[in-house]
Amino acid sequence: MKNVSKLLSFLILVLFYGACAPKPAEIKSPNIIFILADDLGYGDIKSFNSASKIPTPNLDQLASEGMRFTDAHTTSSVCTPTRYALLTGRYNWRSSLKSGVLTGKSKALIPKTRTTVASLLKSKGYETAFIGKWHLGWDWGIKESTEFVDGGWNSSDFDQIDFAKPVANGPNELGFDYAYGHAGSLDMAPYVYVENGNVTKIPDKVTIDEGEYSWWREGPTSPDFIHEEVTPNFFERSIEYIETHALQEKPFFLYLALPSPHTPILPPIEWQGKSKMLPYGDFMMMIDDYIGRINQTLKIAGIDENTLVIFMSDNGCSPAAGFDKLVEMGHFPSAHFRGHKADIYEGGHRVPFIAKWPAKIKAGTVRDETISIADFFATAADIVDYSIVDSEGEDSYSLVPLFDFEKKSIAFREATVFHSVEGNFAIRKGDWKLILAKGSGGWSFPRPGDPAEVNLPDFQLYNLASDPGEKNNLGATEPNKVEELRLLLTKYIEDGRSTPGVPQANDAFGEEWKQVWFINEK
Repeated sequence: MKNVSKLLSFLILVLFYGACAPKPAEIKSPNIIFILADDLGYGDIKSFNSASKIPTPNLDQLASEGMRFTDAHTTSSVCTPTRYALLTGRYNWRSSLKSGVLTGKSKALIPKTRTTVASLLKSKGYETAFIGKWHLGWDWGIKESTEFVDGGWNSSDFDQIDFAKPVANGPNELGFDYAYGHAGSLDMAPYVYVENGNVTKIPDKVTIDEGEYSWWREGPTSPDFIHEEVTPNFFERSIEYIETHALQEKPFFLYLALPSPHTPILPPIEWQGKSKMLPYGDFMMMIDDYIGRINQTLKIAGIDENTLVIFMSDNGCSPAAGFDKLVEMGHFPSAHFRGHKADIYEGGHRVPFIAKWPAKIKAGTVRDETISIADFFATAADIVDYSIVDSEGEDSYSLVPLFDFEKKSIAFREATVFHSVEGNFAIRKGDWKLILAKGSGGWSFPRPGDPAEVNLPDFQLYNLASDPGEKNNLGATEPNKVEELRLLLTKYIEDGRSTPGVPQANDAFGEEWKQVWFINEK
């Protein structure tokens, strides 16, 4: 009995001190920062294109401290559609926007019922913030006795808006606790900041700029909206947000959507002429400098180790940046790839992608798997152990397995789909890329409707391993590969998803969807 009594006493002491002993700190979910540049080309960053003429030391440092993806893509070669895919994990052409982009006056594209990365992370205890260029539509307050007309490019198109009324169906309704930004691109009126659904200053003037690179469309402008200061303003606010939230108990998600280096190209005076590569190169250098400041802020705040930073562009470099002049000067914004912004060619949608997360990603690593901006949704879900249902992230695959550089062979996504400004499709599987267009589908030669397109084949098939410049169309000699990819694309469209799961419906469209007809009639 004495032995039993001693054993019981020992067990009681073990239980008592075990309960009182300090518990190991729970591992906090990582902070997540997604920085989306606007119209920045694959060849603009030195670490992706050693021949780049634009100095980018801070982006290069970010890449050296993290992982560089050499085969990363946007879902579209223009702004709005890509941003839709980023936040929803769903291909943009499944939405009601089948081609083109929204304007600064367009109504909300994403319904409140759809899960976004922000609402997903918020449900897992994150503080969420959006700062920058929205370009996904929101619902402006309208003057009484006025019937709203969606869209609009000209100054008179904004007479219906009552800027004193709150904005509805914007970032706050889609999961962002804090939202500060402007409606469309920096060259699209109205030029006002909206903070948590309210215009910060009522427009009191109309502005326009018609410079070669600094141009913006005429439109109402608020007194606190100074075009030259917009990009620095977004960076400064983001740095302040990081500093404020660094030591808070909740992890944070910051989506910094830059309006640059998209037009108007407005480098501050201290950067003007520094790159010797047109104002575009100067603007790039300013952006690079701010990226360095964000990286340094994370380190000083002591949160660098467990913060995932992703840097990406929303599509390729625009001809409005002086693309052809830059090429003449020896700088190739698309590197060795064909085309640029708006095109279905690689230069339209292959972009730089850097992921830095010291706690999980080995510094200085490179991955060559084909990935998509749509994959951010499933990546965030994987990080926070969120179970995606069939009606969420229909085209998103988690990048988390790829973050482990020791895993050399990973079965990732079966195929990836791309879209041009005109709504032309391409599908990539392995080294093969099928384009359902005669030409660029965008703004480079041959453009849609150009007489040069008349005698070209209906399809283009390229092997990107041997022909990354997409010069040798193999469609006529590889009919089986054409048919394989065409049928797979058709399946992805008809199933409403490209990930495993229950088929979903694509959103309705107000007119015939030419690309579906084209595919099914072949």
